[in-house]
Amino acid sequence: MGYYTGKNILIIGGTGTIGRGLAKGLLTQKPNVIRIFSRDEYKQFIMEKELDHISQFRYFIGDVRDYDRVERAMNDVDIVFNLAAMKHVPSCEYNPTEAIKTNVQGMENVVKAAIYNNVESVLFTSSDKAINPTNTYGATKLLAEKLVQAANFSKGKVKTRFAAVRFGNVMGSRGSVIPLFKKQILENRNITVTDENMTRFMMTLYQAVSLIMVAAEKSHGGEAFVLKMPVIKLLDLVQVVIEETCRQYDIDVNSIEIENIGLRAGERKFEELMTYEESQIAYDLGDMYAVIPNVYTSELNVYYKSQKRAEVGSYNSSDALPITREDVRKLLVGENLV
Repeated sequence: MGYYTGKNILIIGGTGTIGRGLAKGLLTQKPNVIRIFSRDEYKQFIMEKELDHISQFRYFIGDVRDYDRVERAMNDVDIVFNLAAMKHVPSCEYNPTEAIKTNVQGMENVVKAAIYNNVESVLFTSSDKAINPTNTYGATKLLAEKLVQAANFSKGKVKTRFAAVRFGNVMGSRGSVIPLFKKQILENRNITVTDENMTRFMMTLYQAVSLIMVAAEKSHGGEAFVLKMPVIKLLDLVQVVIEETCRQYDIDVNSIEIENIGLRAGERKFEELMTYEESQIAYDLGDMYAVIPNVYTSELNVYYKSQKRAEVGSYNSSDALPITREDVRKLLVGENLV
């Protein structure tokens, strides 16, 4: 028995890598039903065929931009996970109005529908790019976070708790560079990198799913939860992918060239998960931080007063010591990504 046992659950954006992983993770607690909501009918078809032996799944075609459809899908639901997003940084730079429709207006639709249906909990998946954003994607995620935070204190008499989690890069997810690097090695014998000194927060799919499930259960409403995750240097990731791919396919390591192509539109060299200002009112929960919105600090401090305060300082990938190349290898091999 667990928090999700017997619950009706809606996963918006449920056919993506994280959505599928979350659906499988939730099944271990025997929920009553898991509704998979997405606009990609082909991915739903594939998922349904692969998991047709699982009776708890229901499949809903719809777009988070369509309020009426979101509201209908949320009927009689206890817990909502909003994973839907336009997340490719250059695509958002070149199509900012589309990013706003999905990432901001979509989140607004989820908030309104959750309040209308008086659901128990809503969990929004944000990004490290939302912190001091330098691109459209990050800016839309930041605004969506603000909508989530504000919803807790303007919801009236409904019981809904709204919270967010901030992700680093999920290894092997859609858009991950690892499959791209392998493809480049096998087809072109070269890898294109934007900047060898780039650093990123990395997390496994299992860690991402665990963070989502714990945050939705433990939140009081208004927090943004941040997992303490390793920092990886891009050059180390590249070297490991080259070495492991070449070993598997009997390719000469020395035949692979690394080509520097410069930063893409909207991209930056490091990522940030918590600002200096946020750290002053954040709490250290052991394996994660609870970031408290400064507008509603007094309301949430009541719940966290027994917890340890976070160490004050910016939590960003340029300041942290990257893990070793061998530790990178262990992560990738352990997740069957190379």
